Amino acid sequence: MGRDDIRIIAVRIRDVTYGYTNIPVLESIDLDVMKGEVICIVGPNGAGKSTLLKIIAGLIRPWSGSIEFNEERPVIGYMPQVESIDWNFPITVEEVVALGLWNRSRVMPWLNRDRERIRKVLEDLSMIDKAKRQIRELSGGEQKRVFLARAIVHEPELLLLDEPTTGADPSTRDDILRVLYELNREKGVTIILSTHDIKGVALKQPRVVCINKRILADGDAKDILTEDNLLRIYGLLDTSTVL
Repeated sequence: MGRDDIRIIAVRIRDVTYGYTNIPVLESIDLDVMKGEVICIVGPNGAGKSTLLKIIAGLIRPWSGSIEFNEERPVIGYMPQVESIDWNFPITVEEVVALGLWNRSRVMPWLNRDRERIRKVLEDLSMIDKAKRQIRELSGGEQKRVFLARAIVHEPELLLLDEPTTGADPSTRDDILRVLYELNREKGVTIILSTHDIKGVALKQPRVVCINKRILADGDAKDILTEDNLLRIYGLLDTSTVL
């Protein structure tokens, strides 16, 4: 990734406002995300983190404001925080990952090249030995790996991840972050992720955006995630609950 690429705006968010039942959860959000950048969004529950990612993904339309992409809409990978899945439905790990290809083409992806792509992404996430297992048989951390695999199997240019490491053990968290860094470094994938894990995830990112309905801070993680800012953002008396 060249130095010039980082100066290209991949996503331009201007004056975005949105809410539920006439109550705004996002107000006048302005944010530029540069091509090839990794951005971590932090904030308390109800701050609008998930809503912002859904708006960028095109799943919901803002009440006002705009989302613009550089030239044309990029291929987007999206990993929601909560999966709507019937855990009694018999579906294997490789079938879940295949849905990431099916959603794009509307044709079930069982050509040889599709199988190889699915196999490669499962290998990268140390899940190839679980390919034939039922998704309901996996641990929470293993399920996280599978849903990340589904989000990246179609080789997105922009990756949106809502709490990708929540509930994951440290090994799973580190594996997920490793794969994300490789995608960013080797393929220039632009990544926007949200997290509640300040110490394990947010402090390791190059840029952090703190929101609580509005953007309250934006910049280098070590400069932004200070006790004063955390108190202001989370309303905490004891910042050790997030640090």
